[in-house]
Amino acid sequence: MFPIRDHNPSQVVPWVTWALIAANVAVFLAYWPALSTNDRALSAFFQQWALIPRLVTNGVGWETLVTSMFLHGGWMHLGGNMLFLFIFGDNLEERLGRVGFLAFYLAGGVGAALAQVAFDPWSPVPVVGASGAIAAVMGGYLLLFPRARVDVLLILVVIFRVIPVPAWIMLGVWFGIQLFNGAVADTDGGGVAYWAHAGGFIAGAILAVPVWLRLGGPAFWARTDGHPPHPEARYPRLPSSVPRVPRR
Repeated sequence: MFPIRDHNPSQVVPWVTWALIAANVAVFLAYWPALSTNDRALSAFFQQWALIPRLVTNGVGWETLVTSMFLHGGWMHLGGNMLFLFIFGDNLEERLGRVGFLAFYLAGGVGAALAQVAFDPWSPVPVVGASGAIAAVMGGYLLLFPRARVDVLLILVVIFRVIPVPAWIMLGVWFGIQLFNGAVADTDGGGVAYWAHAGGFIAGAILAVPVWLRLGGPAFWARTDGHPPHPEARYPRLPSSVPRVPRR
């Protein structure tokens, strides 16, 4: 299940969301083409700027709580994270305002990094990626728009299909996967910072509570029934290349 878009159009231009995407891409292009073919140089770069839980536990490298969220370990890592930010970021920016959303994003990323340190304090493995901050955006999105529809690309071996699902299902399943994998994965060998994802998601939900209360809290949900407070976007149904077989 891979989200490709939501049916929750923002009513403002999401300048901060676009700026964060641009910043992540610019930082990635500044080091990846030059260092990706030199493992020693790339490792030294990550040792300096990535989050290393063991160092933070010892009181060193606090700045990496921020710098690490603008680094990525490859093109797919960058592309997947930016897609999630593109889908869910604009609606949070509209509700929080530009300055508020930027502060929310950075605070959520720091919270995600601290969660990874708390659950794996002595790990020497560098942690990079915007996914903790984006998980915070997803947690805030779930609180404010639990029944907004999200189009998910469902892949089952050779079957590819786009289906709309409520945000609470898609985001709830994603969060459950992070908790499960965080509980069972080898923290030094799994390659994914699951606790940063889960911690960022929880941090985002908590940080969005004041906005939710300002909108009316349960009364806001009652007014909107969990849907976006404006008409949903409608997309044309994608044609299928699979021929229809009539029944005899």
